[in-house]
Amino acid sequence: MNEAGGAWLDAIKWDAEGLVPAVAQDAASGRILMLAWMNREALELTAKQEQAVYWSRSRGRLWRKGEESGHVQRVREIRLDCDGDAVLLSVEQVGGIACHTGRERCFYRRLEAGTWAQTEPVLKDPGDIYGRTSGQGASHD
Repeated sequence: MNEAGGAWLDAIKWDAEGLVPAVAQDAASGRILMLAWMNREALELTAKQEQAVYWSRSRGRLWRKGEESGHVQRVREIRLDCDGDAVLLSVEQVGGIACHTGRERCFYRRLEAGTWAQTEPVLKDPGDIYGRTSGQGASHD
């Protein structure tokens, strides 16, 4: 990856806040792990460092996936969709946990008979990951 220059970033249709949605997909299984946001700097750093860097809307700053949990995402490939308004990261999810709830992925709820059923187990208690009360880890915003 390590893309020289930044002209490739001009192909992206950034939203009014200068962000683009980024979907992280497990490189081995193809399972969708999470959705987060990137600004220009985050995407440029991700390509350069081959490790996922996102923009936190709630914290108003860059965050490196795994900076608190250790569950980093090693980026194998970056793709841009046909409209240029969404990015797909093919990643190796270190530790097998992408979600701040301690699950493999953020998409662990499925609509069943008008309710959201939790379909995947917690692999590690968030309190053990982040040293906080259960469920208080950093969100993927």
